[in-house]
Amino acid sequence: MQNDLQHGCPQPYGPLPLAIATVPMQRFRQLYDPATALSRGTIFRELDLPFYGKRGGGCHE
Repeated sequence: MQNDLQHGCPQPYGPLPLAIATVPMQRFRQLYDPATALSRGTIFRELDLPFYGKRGGGCHE
């Protein structure tokens, strides 16, 4: 198995083809007022969900 490096991170499966995403159109309903939207990071109440990820994003060996 080849370990190509991309951005300093090992790529165990070599170059992969790009994916095609299908994203539904966002409907404009349940909007926050501008001040609340600015503090929450979104104008859409439906997209205001808790974040359970962690900081980072780079490879960690």
